[in-house]
Amino acid sequence: MIYTYCSDSLVFKRIKASIYLKIGTIFLIMFISASFIAYEIGLRNSIQNLTSEERITLINEKDAFSKEKMATMLSDLNVKYPWIPMAQSMIETGQWKSEVFFENNNLFGMREAKSRITTSTGTNLNHAQYNSWRESVYDYAFYQSRYLGSIKTESEYYQYLAASYAEDPGYVKKVQQIVQGRDLKKLFN
Repeated sequence: MIYTYCSDSLVFKRIKASIYLKIGTIFLIMFISASFIAYEIGLRNSIQNLTSEERITLINEKDAFSKEKMATMLSDLNVKYPWIPMAQSMIETGQWKSEVFFENNNLFGMREAKSRITTSTGTNLNHAQYNSWRESVYDYAFYQSRYLGSIKTESEYYQYLAASYAEDPGYVKKVQQIVQGRDLKKLFN
């Protein structure tokens, strides 16, 4: 039991523990909130002081890229014929090992969009740059929505790519070979 001395009546009075519990809870919540805010500020300041290579490492550790995560995201976004963009990403990034992929988080060799909605944050290495690999996938979905919305068949998709996407005249054949050779359609069934 907890008592306090009342100097007016010269008597010890019993104090209910619930008052201290309430006060203690309030102080605990304030302490935790202040600690969390200080942590967030410190984390933001720490991230701002990192080099670009350190930021890439931090992002990669937080949300590491995987073919399976990309396949899920393409499916969730209802990207048409998702095995085609999957194959494109394998070509454009050299199996997800290129400098443009690691520095720019660019999965598709996209250039910075000038006349459509984009998630790109600018241009680096002559390609669009993104804050994360996921933003690159969102940007491809925006691209597809804008330019491939009327495509009804896989054949039409390949025709569009041959006419408008890549400079390499053998690009579509390479994409088709990867789709078939890696059996990419299985990822999306």
